[in-house]
Amino acid sequence: MLSFQDIRLSDRPWADKLFRMGNNNSEEYNFSFSYIWKEVFAYKAARMNDYVIIGSFKPGHPPAYLFPAGSGDVVPVLEALKNTADEMGDPLVFYCVLAPHKKLLEALYPGRFVFMELTDYYDYVYSAESLITLSGKKLHSKRNHINRFKEYYPDWSFEPITPKDLPEVMEMNEKWHKENEIYRDRTFDDEVMSVDNAMHDFFALGMDGGLLRAGGKVVAFSMGEPLNTDTYLVHIEKALTEVPGAYSMINQQFASHYCVDFLYINREDDSGNEGLRKAKRSYRPLFMVEKYAAKMVDKVSR
Repeated sequence: MLSFQDIRLSDRPWADKLFRMGNNNSEEYNFSFSYIWKEVFAYKAARMNDYVIIGSFKPGHPPAYLFPAGSGDVVPVLEALKNTADEMGDPLVFYCVLAPHKKLLEALYPGRFVFMELTDYYDYVYSAESLITLSGKKLHSKRNHINRFKEYYPDWSFEPITPKDLPEVMEMNEKWHKENEIYRDRTFDDEVMSVDNAMHDFFALGMDGGLLRAGGKVVAFSMGEPLNTDTYLVHIEKALTEVPGAYSMINQQFASHYCVDFLYINREDDSGNEGLRKAKRSYRPLFMVEKYAAKMVDKVSR
């Protein structure tokens, strides 16, 4: 039976290494993601051979797992997960399976898994060059937003987040929360908790961070880090809606400063939020990362 433990900052070195060995391209395959969302989803971590396994153990829900990330023969790890689920008296459930994982599960366990598309949780992946240059007719409006921002705020600056700046960023984040409470939905409080976790352990997590100033005040910020060899992952992006063009500006500036060495930028999912979906689609994603939930059953009926 696999032994799952609370996720701690001290797990970062080995977990980071194994996540990157897997070279997967979705947000879940990242230590910081699991860490900042650990309270929301009751995440715990286990290690077997050169694989990291994240489990979600929310009260009132059966345990569910991220498809193992790492290198080497994954079959013993999958069998260990199956045995763990059996000993707990639960079916084996994966909360995130990517398309290659789905194909592998179907080959290893024919007719034993049922899959459900998680379309609200597909990641948006963009060309890094596209988000940096904003070239072409389709992104003309984004360039206009940036030009308007520069016109209104000629004293603007983009700066890396330092320990000195973090209290100002937290203050701006609190203002953003109050501005957006009117749009509160099922994911709002969860998102607030994850951002607070990211802020609290920002430097220990080793993430990149950038802030945007206008009139001397922080009006936007973003945080992210490399996901794999060719993809950069943007975890968080916030801007004050009262500042015209701030969202377009922080997006472009963060990409320009941190993503030039990558082919792709993963800006995570929209969680089914229509406003967020519209905003993410407006940047013309290159492709979406398909995700599935999977549940092992006795035999899938045909």
